[in-house]
Amino acid sequence: MFSKILVANRGEIAVRIIRACREMGIQTVAVYSEADKDALHAMLADEAVCIGPAASSGSYLNMEQILSATVITKADAIHPGFGFLSENSRFAKLCEQCNITFIGPSGDIIDRMGNKSEARKTMMEAGVPVVPGTKEPVFTAEEGLSFAKEIGFPVMIKASSGGGGKGMRVAANEEEFLAHFQSAQLESVKSFSDDAMYIEKYVNHPKHVEFQILADKHGNVVHIGERDCSIQRRHQKVLEESPCVAIDENLRRKMGETAVRAAKAVGYENAGTIEFLLDADKNFYFMEMNTRIQVEHPVTEMVSGLDLIKEQIRIAAGEPLSVAQDDIHLSGHAIECRINAENPQKHFMPCPGKITNLHLPGGNGVRVDTHIYTDYVVPPYYDSMLLKLIVHGKDRDEAISKMRSALGELIIEGIDTNLAFQYEILNHEVFENGDTNTGFIPDYFPQYGE
Repeated sequence: MFSKILVANRGEIAVRIIRACREMGIQTVAVYSEADKDALHAMLADEAVCIGPAASSGSYLNMEQILSATVITKADAIHPGFGFLSENSRFAKLCEQCNITFIGPSGDIIDRMGNKSEARKTMMEAGVPVVPGTKEPVFTAEEGLSFAKEIGFPVMIKASSGGGGKGMRVAANEEEFLAHFQSAQLESVKSFSDDAMYIEKYVNHPKHVEFQILADKHGNVVHIGERDCSIQRRHQKVLEESPCVAIDENLRRKMGETAVRAAKAVGYENAGTIEFLLDADKNFYFMEMNTRIQVEHPVTEMVSGLDLIKEQIRIAAGEPLSVAQDDIHLSGHAIECRINAENPQKHFMPCPGKITNLHLPGGNGVRVDTHIYTDYVVPPYYDSMLLKLIVHGKDRDEAISKMRSALGELIIEGIDTNLAFQYEILNHEVFENGDTNTGFIPDYFPQYGE
């Protein structure tokens, strides 16, 4: 087992990883930017190293500085969390070259699954159902339009290296396609330095259902059930829950087995997520694979009793999975709300600033993952997520009631947040009935500028 792990991230996920390491008796090193000198993760770690200025490009994305900090502090491994360098194959390969364990899959697997065109091709060869689309990347609007005409509109234009909703556009006709292709490609170049795109048939208002998988270095792969991540705004998840009410045991088994087959097809190791689209007729299609821990991993932990961060660390250290598929039993229902520093009334404009008063909810089955505290100043340079509020109940109705109560108890003063918007979602009849899909927010909350 590792004696010291450097956490190459910030915010709540950095705090989450540090806590898991503490429980395992592993020392931690935090890295922080100049803007994060008073950040909680830097206070909680055994050691902390400043790695650069506020801008991510000079700090949390600065591979050389992070590797130098790892060497100087004599850390054995790096946990990248999510975002930043977590799916950067070059960084994973540099870690290997420096004899530092990257807690995640290999750089080659990140390359293979991070490129969505390559991932689709791999899944097709493995017999995993995919949405009809291009098998090879396209680079020009004319090339893409020709294929779009073949499969018929509407289509989804996606960046091959995309993520987080960037480089994605829906085109309903030829005119929209030409305009949207160029804007999506420009966004892809800006965000990922990649102009490769792919086209797929647009599945109207599906459910977004993802399966959590774990794979060790000994060939063992398991899935830990699914998460319904259908409530999204501009392809960014807002609220997640587990299990998905639209899936029965037979479909769960079929989708779970498919997720395991997909992971085995690429020789995957560590924690990952296979994301599917589920249409109204219960047909499911592979969408993409995330080669990292997910923001929404706590809902899976709540219903399974597993600690996914600890599992990641054990796998990276060469240990076999702590559970077999038959050992995994999901219990109850969990919901996660992402609370962000943003104003929904102003097109979700980010709202950095000083938190003047903070009260966090508690009680049986209530969990808060956060890095904020009273008098903490939310910087303007990074993602606006302040905390994740997670609840667990014996069934979905109890979980919804518990989340409503927890949201009512949560107080964050000094800045604007989306707390009231989350409460609106929880109280909407369509959500209560479990009938949500990816069109829920634009269909029922058009006032928020979707």
